[in-house]
Amino acid sequence: MNKQSILQLFDKHYSDRYETYPSSIKSEKDNYFFLIKDNQEKYLAVVGKPEKVKKFGNNAPEEKRIYKNELTIKICYLNHYNLKLLREIFPHLNPSFCGLRASFGTGDRLGIATPAHIQAFQGKDIFPVLAQQSVREMARTERNWQKVLDDAIWGCFEAGYIGPFGADADHVKEIKELKEAVDCGFTMFTLDPSDFIRNDTERLSKKELEQLNNQISNGKEIENLYLNKKYKIDEQELIFDGESLKEIILTYSEALNHVMECCEFLKDYKKDKFDLEISVDETPTVTSPLAHLFIVLELQRRGVDFQNLALHFLGDWQKGIEYIGNIDEFAKEFSLHTDIAKNIGGYKLSLHTGSDKFSVYPIFSQETDGLCHIKTAGTSWLEETKVVAMKDPELYREIHRFALENFEKDRASYNLTTDLSRIPNIDELSDEQLVDFFDKIDSRQLIHITYGSILKAKDNEGKYIFKDRIYKVLFQYEEDHYRELSNHIKRHLELLRT
Repeated sequence: MNKQSILQLFDKHYSDRYETYPSSIKSEKDNYFFLIKDNQEKYLAVVGKPEKVKKFGNNAPEEKRIYKNELTIKICYLNHYNLKLLREIFPHLNPSFCGLRASFGTGDRLGIATPAHIQAFQGKDIFPVLAQQSVREMARTERNWQKVLDDAIWGCFEAGYIGPFGADADHVKEIKELKEAVDCGFTMFTLDPSDFIRNDTERLSKKELEQLNNQISNGKEIENLYLNKKYKIDEQELIFDGESLKEIILTYSEALNHVMECCEFLKDYKKDKFDLEISVDETPTVTSPLAHLFIVLELQRRGVDFQNLALHFLGDWQKGIEYIGNIDEFAKEFSLHTDIAKNIGGYKLSLHTGSDKFSVYPIFSQETDGLCHIKTAGTSWLEETKVVAMKDPELYREIHRFALENFEKDRASYNLTTDLSRIPNIDELSDEQLVDFFDKIDSRQLIHITYGSILKAKDNEGKYIFKDRIYKVLFQYEEDHYRELSNHIKRHLELLRT
């Protein structure tokens, strides 16, 4: 039998109860696997020889013999056990190493966006990082590494995607978190040493700067390596003068020590190849070209093999909205950063908080010759909430009011210029006007940063107030969900050189 006949055979028995995802069907010898759904959830359908089928879903909701009793159909839950079996049969379902090629990360806070993300990547020569979530995001969405990865892989299976993809354990600060991510199968690790980066060096006197540098165990050794050294970068010359060098060493030395410790752990613990990203973007101060040069030279000197480097670039990089700042000044300084990266080689520049920075993308891509990494996350959540506003206006109104109540609490961990007074009164808008909220800066940020409170909110009986209803709407209007989200991510990708 072939795939088409198996789907027809399944429909003969179950068309009144289940809808199939034809693009998902995969075969191994005489056994077939595909995704189906009823009016509430999705399942894995396994059709094949009884001895093969029996390995799947010990607590399967349904099983029957068909086709002269030679084949068994089993309806299985989308759980980790069944996915592990699928990954053993179909290796393309395992995330892989990216290396030095253009790449793009699509965060997915609800865990149901991957099929839409895959649609957006069609025809693009960009490596997709389809499983991407930070430790902070997982705490706010009540997920874990395994759940994030499993959801992305089930999405790949649903879409019938057989290409390579990455899995990024994002903004990891502790070795314990790295170990957990490795154990789950992640292939990319974004180290966030921001807790070890000093942010007060510009306020220190020369005497204080000297005293603090003397306390760094290998400070003098590092200083001697770079003091008054000149580096010709394109047509510019960067010089490590005494005061600048002391500030940079004091700012980044502990962070570099932490990165080196994490890298040594990964090299020892994860036996396969992996992508390593170093993130110094979550700091109050902009990363100067001289600091960029120092960080890279020190990482390479210490034997840290990294593929991506995320700097804090010039300008204001707020979540889920356009770039704020002088785009010409950004382009000028970014050009020097790319010259440094090209001159030294071996890594690509990464843009964090990349959601909706449409004015920056052409510059970022052109200056890096397309060799860059972009990260998005909250913009997918915003598109999903927009679909809720389109399809269930009353639910969105509840979410919006709740977000307003929780905004001040939730804004603490974000750099924002949101002004709630600029957001129209929701009670004065028609249902058709609700979608307009997602075209405005302040209302986008309102929904963006309160996602954790929205998803975790429970009533007195311990039931979720919004979460389950959000999933229900997006499940019911899945085609609209995938279309809106895919088109939005595609808008990002089309601005990149591929």
